[in-house]
Amino acid sequence: MVFWEGYVSDELMGTIAPIVVYWLYAGLYQLLPPLDRFRLHSRKELNAKNSVTLPTVVKGVLSQQLLQATLAYIVDMASIISGYGKDGSIIERRRALPIQALQFLVAMLVMDSWQYFLHRYMHENKFLYRHIHSWHHRLVVTCAIGALYNHPLEGLLLDTFGGGIAFLVSGMTARTAVFFFCFATMKTIDDHSGLWLPGNVFHLFFRNNAAYHDIHHQLKGLKYNYSQPFFSVWDRLLGTYMPYDLVPRREGGLEARPSKD
Repeated sequence: MVFWEGYVSDELMGTIAPIVVYWLYAGLYQLLPPLDRFRLHSRKELNAKNSVTLPTVVKGVLSQQLLQATLAYIVDMASIISGYGKDGSIIERRRALPIQALQFLVAMLVMDSWQYFLHRYMHENKFLYRHIHSWHHRLVVTCAIGALYNHPLEGLLLDTFGGGIAFLVSGMTARTAVFFFCFATMKTIDDHSGLWLPGNVFHLFFRNNAAYHDIHHQLKGLKYNYSQPFFSVWDRLLGTYMPYDLVPRREGGLEARPSKD
């Protein structure tokens, strides 16, 4: 039993919940105190290096989410119709927790694989990088609210299609998918937060984290650390992994620097 049962279908909740989680979680980061001693870049760098303003980022994310939600709604309606039984009630399948955990892991690996190869190709293809992926790299200094600031086509290919493939391959139910996509959304936001907060649960369990992705957004790391949002497996296997050290900055805070090892 979940709180939305009887009010909203699992399919529709799978569309709505990640968007709500995005703005709540990213908004929480945005409302935090300055926390300069935990920042990977100074706020001065944020204003100097980024070529896009915060209002533009917000508009870009909202327009992308509107497009994705519209497409997801169309697919969801088709799924609901196909899931009706002879008595007109929606067929609901429940899975044991170990099976759901396995499906989570499979979905994470599938999503990582899809995003690694497509993300890498968008960097290696000059046309795609210049006209599509460069939108995301207008944020040299990342921020939580800009985690999904992409060209609409990239958002569709990387996130929507990638999430759909992970859902289908893992075999998870629509209800399990609600939790998976909310989790993936929070992880992506955290990776773009630009903060190295003590006790961060994501940093405890994932080596692909805010510092790891910060390296990728720097000029010297642009061809490295493509993996997102969970593991670093493909980077390590295919030679695109760039190790880093967290070094205190003289003016306060931390800096992720490519390791000399």
